[in-house]
Amino acid sequence: MGASVAINGTCLTVTKFTEDRVSFDISDFTADSTTLKLLRVEDEVNVERSHQMNQENGGHSLYGHVEGVAEVIEFMPTGETYRLVIRIPEDNIKYFFLKGFIGLHGCSLTINAIDEENRTLALNLIPETLRITNFDKIKVGDFLNYEIDQMTRTIVDTLSRTLSKK
Repeated sequence: MGASVAINGTCLTVTKFTEDRVSFDISDFTADSTTLKLLRVEDEVNVERSHQMNQENGGHSLYGHVEGVAEVIEFMPTGETYRLVIRIPEDNIKYFFLKGFIGLHGCSLTINAIDEENRTLALNLIPETLRITNFDKIKVGDFLNYEIDQMTRTIVDTLSRTLSKK
């Protein structure tokens, strides 16, 4: 009880659990800004416990603070990997850059291409990522929870505010 668990990248608090079930309360805001409202019984989700201090961090720092949902524009095999192209809503494309990262459904992924005009990002998913996540079920038109790197957000927003005052 009370533990933080990311479900498809969305940080939730455990409110009840049994041997085979875990329950969470989800606010209206969380339901409205994530894909959790689209889940059905039997859907597979990505599950990750919160990082514990003094343990290896095997990826980028994610917090489960989902910004919103990105639409899958393209998902196709390219050799042993898959190319994933997503569209970022509104003006949030300014927070992403080549070789930076994005959190998608709780997975930290490196950005391989960016098209600011069309608000799209391209990523490559390796076989191991497909094996340990629910990304192998992705279809064009699906929506994925996305998280912005908080350090990048801080820098971009601080510079934007500072430069707009001049």
